[in-house]
Formats: sequence, structure tokens, C-alpha cells
Amino acid sequence: EYTRALLGVEEYEKLVSALQQEPPVSIRLNRLKVHRLKVENALSVQPPWSSEGIYLDERLTFTFDPLFHAGCYYVQEASSMFVEQVLRQHVTKPVVMLDLCAAPGGKSTHARSVLPEGSLLVANEVIRNRSQILAENLTKWGHPDVVVTNNDPADFSALPSFFDVILTDVPCSGEGMFRKDPVAVEEWSPENVEICWQRQRRIIADVWPSLKPGGILIYSTCTYNTKEDEENVRWILQEFGAESLAVDIREEWNITGNLLCGESASVYHFFPHKTKGEGFFLSVLRKPEMAGEDSYADYYSFPKGKSAGKKGKKGGGASSSPVSKENMATAGKWLHDECAGKYVLSAEGAEIHAFPQQCVAELAAMKQHLRVVQAGVAVGEVKGKDLIPAHALAMSALLLRQDVFATEAVSYEQAIAYLRKEAVTLPATAPRGYVLLTYRNIPRGLVKNIGNRANNLYPQEWRIRSGYLTEKIRV
Repeated sequence: EYTRALLGVEEYEKLVSALQQEPPVSIRLNRLKVHRLKVENALSVQPPWSSEGIYLDERLTFTFDPLFHAGCYYVQEASSMFVEQVLRQHVTKPVVMLDLCAAPGGKSTHARSVLPEGSLLVANEVIRNRSQILAENLTKWGHPDVVVTNNDPADFSALPSFFDVILTDVPCSGEGMFRKDPVAVEEWSPENVEICWQRQRRIIADVWPSLKPGGILIYSTCTYNTKEDEENVRWILQEFGAESLAVDIREEWNITGNLLCGESASVYHFFPHKTKGEGFFLSVLRKPEMAGEDSYADYYSFPKGKSAGKKGKKGGGASSSPVSKENMATAGKWLHDECAGKYVLSAEGAEIHAFPQQCVAELAAMKQHLRVVQAGVAVGEVKGKDLIPAHALAMSALLLRQDVFATEAVSYEQAIAYLRKEAVTLPATAPRGYVLLTYRNIPRGLVKNIGNRANNLYPQEWRIRSGYLTEKIRV
């Protein structure tokens, strides 16, 4: 009844009809990796607002696609790819960006793909187990300039004026997901809408101090009602003196504007009967410049160029680390030559990590106040006398110097066995030691060949647990 009154009878009936159809399936390519693939057919059916999105004719067997696990693409709802337009139009220089409610990682991997070079992305998730999923997906995506945190929005108030861009894809009543998620239908109620819009305001109020003056907030939901959408945007404008920013769009995209009469804020609604995707809402707001506002930099400094990882993990100093100078030197040889000077290696416990040199001050600040799940790329881990290369390094298209490891191309069946963390048999000609497996020219992961067998180094917690393997796999 509410939505009928909001849209009018004719538009509402079109929406209801669209919700009876099969939801479209879309993926977004990882340009860091897919250039290695030999794509025979033109992939031309794209969401017009995304340079990397593709509509598929059918839902594929993603769980059993090695290229999915290698981070060659991400399965993402097409409407939400509109975030790309905001970043391309309003972010033109390197920034520090926070994706506040980031799991499982669709918008984070997308943002990382389109942010200007030299930017740092901080992807946060408040629920601990979901933050691990977020870290996994960002590791597979393979860009090193990322920090994953596990914090409540209020925790970021300890970092005033820290971020240039904050994306708040806030928890909502989920009306826009009714077609593809039956749980969203079951959980919806007028009372839940009331809870949601109030929670959304608390989230914005908590994180607003950490946005720099002149910085931009991207507010988005996957719902239709104006309480969680237009009325919350109006509240942000009035409460914080924010400025509404427009995004250039084309008429043929069929994006719907403000549904409240008399409202001037620029907002963007995606409705399934008008655009090929699910329900989505977005608005962009700029924080006003305010003289005298506290900044984290005013009372904290960390010398540029210093390692942010010297102290190691809590409770242990550098002297307790088993990482030797020789280990660090070896790890450095595993990185591309062009990474020299751009990335700093640091030891945290037994692990060696690579992190962008120009962002070590920001990382040190975050480590003081936030729970950092991972930062940059894990390069290797010392176990006994061995330095074992990390799976994250194999996934990093920008850091991995592939020619330092022997490589072996594997079949589809071998790639799936590897992803199940089963034994992988290499040919007798394969050299001993660490071997990088590739599938269709894409690095798939590492094994240690000891002659009679190859030890599988794929992360145990990431393995494919399903024993089901349909005869009609579509990848």
C-alpha cells in the first residue's frame, strides 16, 4: 500500500510484474587479471553505468569456477555498480576511502578497481565472521592498497577528519532485494522500517566526524521507501549542513529521481521494472569546509617512510619475531622490481607483509584505534627454517613477480582438486620446491613439490567444502 501510494497505481503494477520475473545475473570483471584470458566472444551486454560489469544469460556454477576463486570476476548485482559513476566523476586524485559496511566485498572490490592510483581503501565490517569473508574476497581481488577492519561505526570517531570519501551502504529493510532473496520478504515489516531508518541515522552520526571537511559521503540502500532514502538524505543535509552533489546520468538509463515533491536533493533510485537489476538507492553528499575543526593530524604524526609494522603483534616486540634479514631479502625478491620504493615490507610475528609506502602513517593511526584484520598483502610466513610464500602473494597481480617461481599449468579437474585442498599430482619434470599453479594463464595458487607429492598450500578455511559436482557445470 505504501509503495503503491508512492509510485502511483500504474508504476506500481509494473514493479509487481517485474518482481515476478527471474532476477538478472551480472558479474564484474577484474581488469588486473582478465587481460591474461583469451576471450573468444565479445562480452558486450553491460550495465551502461559500469565499465566492467556484464549481464549473463544464465546463472553459472560459480562455486566450481576456478576463475571466480582466482578473483577474475565478482558476482555483483548490476544496480549497485552505479557507485562507479560517483567515484569516476567526483574522485579525481588519490584519496583515503572508507567502505563502512563492506562485507561481503562487492562495492569494495569495485571501488578499489576505479579509485585513482595511489588511493588507499579501508574496508570495514562490524560482524567478525563477515569481516573474514570480506578479507578473503579482497585478497582474491588482488590489489595491495587495502586495509580490512572489524569495527563498529562509532570506533571511527577516534580518527577525526581522516577519510576523503566514505561509502555507507547501510543496513536496510531490503525491499529492493525481494525478487532474489525470500528472507528479505519474510523479515520485512513496518516496524523494521522504523528500526532501520533510525539505525541508519545513528551510523551516519557516528562516522560523520571521521570525514574530512570537503570530503564526500556516499549514502546507499537497497530499499524503496522514502523514510530510509529521501528523508534520511534530507536529515543529513539539515543536521550536518551537507551539500547534495549531482551525478551525471543519461536519460536512457531510466534511473528515477527524488520521489518526494518539493525536494531538491539529487538522489538516484533503481527500480527493477525500469532498469535491469534489483532495487537500489544512492545519494552523494559533501561535508562543508569548517575552519578550526579538529583533525587527527593535529595531534598525531607518524614519519613518512617508516615501517608501520616494526612492533609486530601486541605483546611482542621486534626481537621476538622469527623473521630474519635473509627472510626479508628473499621476500623482497618475490615482488616486482617496480614495487621497490612503493611498498614497504614489515614483519608482524612470523609473517611478512607488503604495504604502500606512502600510506604507512595512516596504517599506524588505524592500528592505534581500530581492529585491523589485514593490511596490504601477506607475502610469506616463517615456519622453522623455511619462508613459505603466502597465497595472498599468488593472488596479487600487482606485486607477484611470477618468474621467481616455477609454474605448472593445470587442468580444470586439477584446479578444482586444488581448491578442495586435495593432493595435486605434478608431472615428473616439475622442479622441486615452490611451484605456482596456473589455470588458463591465471595464477591459481602455490604448492610445494617434494617429489613424490606436492603439498597443497591453499588456505584451509577457503577450501570448497561441497562434494557435489553437477554434470552440467557452467563456468
